[in-house]
Order: sequence, then C-alpha cells, then structure tokens
Amino acid sequence: MTILNPDTDAVLQTSYQKAVAAYWNNNPNDDRVNTKLGEVDGLYHHHYGIGAPDLSVLTGPEETRQQRIVKELHRLETAQAQLLLDHLGTVHPDQRLMDGGSGRGGTSFMANQRFGCQVDGVTISEYQVRFANEQAAERGVDDKVRFHFRNMLETGFEPWSMRGIWTNETTMYVDLFDLFHEFSRLLEPGGRYVCITGCSNDVTGGRSSSVSWIDAHYGCMIHPRSEYFRAMAENNLVPVDVTDLTAATIPYWELRTKSELATGVEQPFLTAYREGSFQYLLIAADKVGR
Repeated sequence: MTILNPDTDAVLQTSYQKAVAAYWNNNPNDDRVNTKLGEVDGLYHHHYGIGAPDLSVLTGPEETRQQRIVKELHRLETAQAQLLLDHLGTVHPDQRLMDGGSGRGGTSFMANQRFGCQVDGVTISEYQVRFANEQAAERGVDDKVRFHFRNMLETGFEPWSMRGIWTNETTMYVDLFDLFHEFSRLLEPGGRYVCITGCSNDVTGGRSSSVSWIDAHYGCMIHPRSEYFRAMAENNLVPVDVTDLTAATIPYWELRTKSELATGVEQPFLTAYREGSFQYLLIAADKVGR
C-alpha cells in the first residue's frame, strides 16, 4: 500500500478523488493489461489502441500466441499515442508540454523523444508518480520529463506556461468546465489542447446500459459528447480538428477478446461502440485570446 505524503489533502480535495487515487495506488496488479503491454518495450500506457491489427498473430505456434497478441495490442496503443502527438502541431525544444492524468508516463516519454522539450505529467496517484519518475531516471531524461503528484484541476503551474496539453482517456474522472478552465489558464495564447476520450452519444438519447457498465467498472463518469464542446467554448478553446476514432478502435477491442489479459470489459465496449451509444473521439483545440 502506498504511504501518502503530507500534501495529500491539498491534492485530493473530494472523497471521489480520494477513491480514484486509492484505486490506482493500491491495485496496481488489477491494472495488469497496461503492465504486461508496457513490458514489451518499456513504454507503459494507460489507454486503448487504434488501427488495423495484424491478425497473423492468431496463427502460428500456440505456445507463443499470447505473447504475439500482447505485442500487437501494444503496437496499437502506441499508434494511438502517436496520433495524439501528431495533433499537437509544432513544438520547439524550448517549449513545455503537460500530460493531464499521466499514468505511468508512456506518452510523455514519446513527446520528449519527438520534440525534445520539457514535459510535465500530473496525476493524483502517488504510485504512478513514483513509477513514472523511476522510468524517467532509467531513461536518462529526468532533467526534461518530470511527474508530479498534483490535481489536473488545480496544478499550481504558472499561467501561460504550456505550449500544449493533452489528456488521454482521463477526462471522464473530472468536471469538464473546471478542467478546461485550468487548461485555458495554463496554455499560452495559440497553445494547443488535444483530447482523446470515450463519450456518450447525445443523439441516441440517454446513457445506454453498456455505457453505464463501463462507468461502473472504472468508477468514472463518462460525459456526453456535447459537454466537451460546451466546456471548451466557455473557456476559450476552439476546436480545430474533431476525429471520430470509433471504427478505428473496434479492431483493438476485438483482438483483446482473444487475449488472456481480457478483463470482461471488452464486450460492453464493443456493444456500446457498435450500437452507436458510445464514441471514441479525438478533439484538438486552440487557446484563443488571453
């Protein structure tokens, strides 16, 4: 069990935040999918994948079949992170990026490798902070990539200090209006925010049983699609690109059903995506004004 530091009450301000943090602090083994996939090449992600899988991994020697599936799932999740970084636009080495809900740090390391800039990850899990900072030290980039025990709703970073910010499947744990208020404060004028998230589809009406099941499984609160755009508009974030990744992520989930790492959440995801009640979106937005 993680021993919390004296700043815990300042970072975890609600009982819900404390419950989310406790899950990630005390149940790292329950997160074995991300752990096993990260062991492929040392990039530990906390999100899902996109793209067409190489289904030849399902054929061949049975004794190595699961290893092949894990490697392919990891390739797809890394492709998702690459796509997110593609949408950050031009970033110079003397600029600064922030990863909101940084997990074990995989995308932060990819961003530093691509742009050569400083990257700050924030998460309310002290276990994740420790794990990711150890990774940064092992990679020899701890002078550029740092992970902080901070709340992304109130980071404490200086105004206009970030060229870009991203969240990757973390917005369903927070109030979007509060989150984008903080991100707008942090972004320099013209800075870019990129979000990849699952959201409920307002067009289909109320929340489906599959979406509710996903909510319950992860202890989150999946937002409707429209709420992202309303919260952005209120906080000077103007979308420049919106991409529906739903069709691109379904093959990842189909392949994951073949893995011994399957957790049981695969079928609700597939059902929700196929019935149209759930969407997997990428939204890139620019900060306008000051």
